[in-house]
Amino acid sequence: MSGEAHPDELGAFLKARRAGLGPREVGLPDSGAKRRVKGLRREEVALLASISTDYYTRLEQGRRQASAPVLETLARVLRLDGEEREHLFELAGKAASRMSAKPRRGVQKAEPQLRRVLEELTTTPALVLGRRMDILAWNPMAAALLTDFSRLPEKERNYAWLVFTDPAMRALHADWENTARSSVEILRREAGCNPRDERMARLVGELSLRDDDFRRWWGRHRVTAHRGGSKTLRHPVAGELTLDWSALASVNDPEQQLVVWTAEPGAAAHDGLRILASWSAESGASWSPSPQG
Repeated sequence: MSGEAHPDELGAFLKARRAGLGPREVGLPDSGAKRRVKGLRREEVALLASISTDYYTRLEQGRRQASAPVLETLARVLRLDGEEREHLFELAGKAASRMSAKPRRGVQKAEPQLRRVLEELTTTPALVLGRRMDILAWNPMAAALLTDFSRLPEKERNYAWLVFTDPAMRALHADWENTARSSVEILRREAGCNPRDERMARLVGELSLRDDDFRRWWGRHRVTAHRGGSKTLRHPVAGELTLDWSALASVNDPEQQLVVWTAEPGAAAHDGLRILASWSAESGASWSPSPQG
């Protein structure tokens, strides 16, 4: 199933990926002399992909469409991982994007089913992320773990925004750089598939002006999906918590994900979450959904 192609984004992505590879990494001779371009040259990529330099140049310049077999070959030549390969096909319009599966709407609200799940999770931090990593809803445990989202203006209820602009969020994440870089890669993937998203453009523009790291990582054109992993948080009340997190997409709206943080029973982090739950109950934190545009 084909989607909408984005030739300019595709060209920028290809250029960034070849810039990150050296000749030796792909089996080409390297004299050691200083090269005029960073990474592989266009003609080297074309040679490895068994296509003409003119064909590849036009592809990178957004003046030519690539077939699925050529995309497969380029993914192999450029050493793309699974997420990057999928992104390549999405930009070329050869695969339906998860984020373009439903028409864009003016206002996005947390799905009622996800709200009910949040209400039931009384000892597990959980929130609902929408487009651009907007925070659509959360439970008291998520507010206790991360921040009191209800006190933030709606435009600042965005996970990536908080990671880069809130000093408390920066201090909370033991490996802030990895969290921040992953946020950029998630945004980059969505932006590539929805280049006319004005809210995304404003978010990226503001973060690029405010943070040098964001601007540098954005320029690398690396992408990833928001699915799960492990994260260590240094919480002022519960202490150090190493938590597993999972992102579960909504069936009714794939642009929404329920993100939950859990810990293995018996682990120190599990006890820490129980302490956090008690503190949250005593503090009177309340669950609240938030509409986003």
